[in-house]
Order: sequence, then structure tokens, then C-alpha cells
Amino acid sequence: MSTFAKRERLLLADLLETAGPEAPTLCEGWRTRDLAAHVVVRERRPDAAGGTLIKQLASRLDRVMEEYGAKPYEELLQLIRTGPPRFSPFQLKQVDEAANTVEFYVHTEDVRRAQPDWAPRELDPVFQDALWSRLERTARLVGRGIPTGLVLRRPNGQTTVAHRGTPVVTATGEPSELLLFAYGRQGAAKVELEGEPDAIAKLHETKQLGL
Repeated sequence: MSTFAKRERLLLADLLETAGPEAPTLCEGWRTRDLAAHVVVRERRPDAAGGTLIKQLASRLDRVMEEYGAKPYEELLQLIRTGPPRFSPFQLKQVDEAANTVEFYVHTEDVRRAQPDWAPRELDPVFQDALWSRLERTARLVGRGIPTGLVLRRPNGQTTVAHRGTPVVTATGEPSELLLFAYGRQGAAKVELEGEPDAIAKLHETKQLGL
């Protein structure tokens, strides 16, 4: 049975192929080649991938990213499609779903929404619920450093708190859009913001949202 992570993986690979290696993305400073290299390194080089969170490994990550970024683009896309190595924990369906559903959804939108003619995808309710469940678990982590309070609210009224503080801004939207907003894609996410104008402006400008 297909999983959300597997579906988003293949969609991401197809979008990267269509866009080509030098297309823009929503990841600051990254073209599509850089994004493809990041996805491959994250799954295949755990010795370096920790550099995204561990400062002491950052220089190693930079070297490995440069190494993979120099590979033929088609090779990177094939590595994304075929997935992690045989003995990687990502091979386990539960781990793949937990670790990669959001990762691949966000990066798929990083490619789609950097194009001038993009339009929101129609996502089924089951996938929206899955994204909401993951957002509930990570909201306080991704919002820990922001300068305002932040409440995330679905159209059905469900809410989760990303950051306690004042003044409070409430972001309302579908889980897929709230997730993009909470992961630092404020300018591309389709959400409605309620709160003091200064607080909303600070939230739009902050670089502290996301991992």
C-alpha cells in the first residue's frame, strides 16, 4: 500500500525533474540541484546530515553537500526515487511516514511555489488530517524562538499553540498551509492572520519559524 511519504517522494522527484537543476526554490540560496542534494544527503549520509542541527557538524555537512551537488542531476533524482539504503531506518514504513511525510510535502511545495504560475494543490481530507497530526506534535518546536505568541487554527476550529506569549497572532488555514507557515514559508502560505498589526509584521519577517 502506498504511503503519504512515498507519494510525496515521487511527486517531489517528478517536480525536480520537470523544473531542471537550476530552477528557484523557496529555500533561501538554494536552486533545485541544492534541494535535491539535501534530500539525498539527509537519507544517505547521517554522518553529515546532523549538521543542520548540530553546529559542530555544519562544516562537514557543507563539504558533503558540495560533493553530492556536483553529481549528475539525473543521478540525484534517481537516488531520491529509489529511497534510502537497504539498512537505513528510513526503510521502515513507520519511520518513513513519521520522518518524511512533512519533509517531502514541504520540499515539494518549495519547488512548486517558487514558480510564477503555481496554484494550491487539492489535498484529500485524510492527508490534511495527517499533516495536522504532525503539526500538533511539532508546533512548539518550530515556534520556540519567534517574537510573538502564535496560535494555529484549522477552519473546523481545532487549534494548537506554537508559542505562548503576547501579543498573540492567530493563523487560520488548512493544515497544509499552516504547516508551511510554521516551517518558515510565511510568504507562500495561504493563511489568514489575526492580531495586532505590529505583531503580524514581526511574524512575517522573523527567520525563527521552522527547524
